[in-house]
Amino acid sequence: MTDPTAQPAPTGASAFEVQPKKKGLTRRQKRGLSRGVQYAVFVAAVAALAVAADWDRLRNQFARPDIAERMFPEVITLALQNTVLYTVSGFTVGLALGMVIALMRLSSVGPYRWLAGIYIEIFRGLPALLIFIFIGVAVPLAFPGTEIIGGTYGKVALALGLVAAAYMAETIRAGIQAVPKGQMEAARSLGFSPARAMISIIIPQAFRIILPPLTNELVLLFKDSSLVLFLGVTLAERELSKYGRDLASTTANSTAILVAGLCYLLVTIPLGFVVRRMEAKAQEAVK
Repeated sequence: MTDPTAQPAPTGASAFEVQPKKKGLTRRQKRGLSRGVQYAVFVAAVAALAVAADWDRLRNQFARPDIAERMFPEVITLALQNTVLYTVSGFTVGLALGMVIALMRLSSVGPYRWLAGIYIEIFRGLPALLIFIFIGVAVPLAFPGTEIIGGTYGKVALALGLVAAAYMAETIRAGIQAVPKGQMEAARSLGFSPARAMISIIIPQAFRIILPPLTNELVLLFKDSSLVLFLGVTLAERELSKYGRDLASTTANSTAILVAGLCYLLVTIPLGFVVRRMEAKAQEAVK
């Protein structure tokens, strides 16, 4: 027999109404909490390093005003000027050679594609340091009495250009392939030859696409110019890194290296800002 006083079990919608709702953080709240914890850990780590560091010793070793004053204006008029000159010359050689290799890579002639592919794989796989050593040591041994035009400046331009060309070739190839095929077809319908259409129509459009990555390559070359010391340079041919190391050895202090690093940032930070602006404009144009 059933108990007449017993309450019937809830059924249907009423069964869900009597169940208590589970309390918990939403997904957005969890993300905010996780972000807050990360910020707190970061701030705590920075504060711990700031408290534990010996700032007096660091200041004496890296921030001696008297040594920094001795570097000016020569660090700008000589070291930074040479660094910029090495970078621009290497970029020019790399861009010209990279264009040729990119066109070979896109050629319908098999041997051209194979040679371009081999070049790209080799020079992208080898460290830039080995290329500098090869230019400075192996070339004079292989061709006695042969001098590269421009002396040290020519050697640096060639070494940086050989390395940069491998990367630029792939960038240029990707840019050319990103141009709609209808552009070539339209140029051909107007009577342009394939070569003239490529030079006048396709390549200019490709360069507008690849300008940001090419600027990034310029920044990388600016830093790779420090490898010039492996070619053996005179006092008048020193770039920023060599200039800073020489003065640091003379003074037994690292202030010169810090100043040289700040001079690198003086160029790379504005270039990085330019790259970001160009990428933002490119994205806006796509939208």
